Amino acid sequence: MSTTTDDVLAPVAPGERIHTLDALRGFALLGIALVNVEFFTRPLQDIDAAGIDPNTRGLDYLAEWLTYFFVQGKFWTMFALLFGMGFTVMIERARRAGRPFVPAYLRRSLALLGIGAVHTVLIWSGDILVSYAVAALLLLLARQVRRAWRRRVARNEPAPMSASRMGGWGAALYGLPLVVILMAGMFDSPPASPGQATAPTHAQAEQAQRSAEKAIQRTNAVQAYSQGTYADAVDQRIVDTTWQMGTLPIASFWILGLFLIGGALLRSGVMANPGAHDRALRWTRNFGLPLGFATMAVSTWLGTAAPDEQLSLREAVQVVLFLVASLVLALAYGATLMLALSGSMGRRLQGWFAPAGRMALSNYLMQSVIGTLVFYHYGLGLWGQVGRAWQVIGVVAVFALQVLASRWWLARFRYGPAEWAWRCITYWHVVPIRA
Repeated sequence: MSTTTDDVLAPVAPGERIHTLDALRGFALLGIALVNVEFFTRPLQDIDAAGIDPNTRGLDYLAEWLTYFFVQGKFWTMFALLFGMGFTVMIERARRAGRPFVPAYLRRSLALLGIGAVHTVLIWSGDILVSYAVAALLLLLARQVRRAWRRRVARNEPAPMSASRMGGWGAALYGLPLVVILMAGMFDSPPASPGQATAPTHAQAEQAQRSAEKAIQRTNAVQAYSQGTYADAVDQRIVDTTWQMGTLPIASFWILGLFLIGGALLRSGVMANPGAHDRALRWTRNFGLPLGFATMAVSTWLGTAAPDEQLSLREAVQVVLFLVASLVLALAYGATLMLALSGSMGRRLQGWFAPAGRMALSNYLMQSVIGTLVFYHYGLGLWGQVGRAWQVIGVVAVFALQVLASRWWLARFRYGPAEWAWRCITYWHVVPIRA
């Protein structure tokens, strides 16, 4: 790896950063931690049952309800939108400079894949980075196929996709799995009448077998994380990760869609110059918040669990409404924060969220390190002993410490440690880290 700058691309200098993006990343990081903390002390096999536990009482119930209604799904969505913006920034800078970006983009995606693989095996199997990296590689493949097709048909270099068209493709990709979910619910076999004996179908027998295997995996996960050694936890994380990869084909549609929607927002100019898009931001906030909350209210009324197989029509509608509300509220939350950043509280909000956002990857990884050391047996061993309310309080406290640590670090260094390593691999030279 060279120690001199190559002639392809260079990292964004601190003075060239879009600070709004940093603040949004920090904001999203807090929301993601509020949801992830539940699965530092609960097996990932329960993720399809995550919601509001009716057996929870008092402040734990309130914390669980508020987290589910206002946070769950919304900040994961926002984080994916922001990742899409980050990849689009690289493409835009390369296009304006007239330089190739594919080698750097490929290294960036493969480096993220490697970081995610280390995270999911050695730290916590609830990783999202592997999925983001796979989606980024698929996005590159789609772009190259489009360019090759246009060169062959039109025999010219295709123009960059417009923001509106990119957003339209993103919405279509995000919406396609929702249509599949609704169709699955519509064509699901109705339950047998009471007293009516029916022989199980082949599909039902396969589902029963998968459910039994999942129950065994859940038992093993609880054993490994609550009572096992670090080596036992690593072995279980490999099993958990292999199981989760089965959801990647359908999840890739959502993530690709969100990447494209995020890229469209970046390309529209709203992130670089929010003041010029004040009217659109206010419309998104004023229309998106009530629409998103109303949609979420109906979804919550229908149910809060998210079964991964054999959906009834009611469950399918509930899941679809939840996913629609997640996107609408992610956009509305983002617009609300962007408007707040231009107001009287803007400087204070920027000071809180932007440093954490500049080190989002490092802070995300550190949250997993802290969470597993607190709850797993090879750490403090508090698995299953901390209620939801104290989980929320703990997350807010850890995030506040991360904000302080991020401010201290960035006063001395240009990038967080994980961001620095990621940039070195992306640009294939040792990037200066000292501020």
